[in-house]
Amino acid sequence: MNIYKFEFSQLKNSTIIWSLSVPLGLAFYMLFFPMIASDTGALESIMASFPEEFLAIFGMNADLPISSLLGYFSLTVSMIYIPLAIQASNYGFHILSVEEREFTADFLLTKPINRLKIFISKIGAALTSLLITNICMWIATISILYIVKGDETFELSKVILILTSFAFLQLVFFSLSLLISVSVKKVSSVLSYSMGLGFGLYIISALGSMLSFSFFNILSPYAHFEPNYILVNSNHHWGYVLITIAMIIISIPMSYFLYNKRNISSL
Repeated sequence: MNIYKFEFSQLKNSTIIWSLSVPLGLAFYMLFFPMIASDTGALESIMASFPEEFLAIFGMNADLPISSLLGYFSLTVSMIYIPLAIQASNYGFHILSVEEREFTADFLLTKPINRLKIFISKIGAALTSLLITNICMWIATISILYIVKGDETFELSKVILILTSFAFLQLVFFSLSLLISVSVKKVSSVLSYSMGLGFGLYIISALGSMLSFSFFNILSPYAHFEPNYILVNSNHHWGYVLITIAMIIISIPMSYFLYNKRNISSL
């Protein structure tokens, strides 16, 4: 029995939906840019009326005005982060807990195969699905920027830095949700957990930006890859990136340790 192929086939429809809907969502928002760019004065006067704390919640600041292509792109990316995080969380909460929810653990665990191979095969299938979504995001992002840019120019290297953050974000949410799934007694509703993690950490990031509370920024992966910071500084905030990498490195082995020790419920 090829567990990897089976698990990937189970995720196939989900992968297609996410790989189409998230890039299309990005394209939908970016298609409004020509209209916004045509009336920059009115937009900037409206933005000036909002306090800096409010703008910080949405990742906006004076260094990268929303009337510029990259400024508007930064705002769009901060919203696109959420569905990417929810997809990764969905797979993390689902991939190991599905046997307990559907009472198929007896069928799988009585086969002549150890838990390490099961773990690696399932993780590999989920990561392949996330990789497909990531590739679609790269293609869609670069394409739509060239379509809507008009007379503006932009540095592709800065956009690529943003695109690399997608993979980090997917991996950290996947690994955290994986760890949570083997830590709780039972994941009864994958969507509830993934939505809670995705939106919960976004709220923490927004509060950290609004209150200038660095501890909240450390807790939330969204703040580790804040689009405005990357585009203004032409670099990642490597201190936060290292925290993200540490989360991933700790979470996945710890997930296997707990999964290997877990008394999995069955019929």
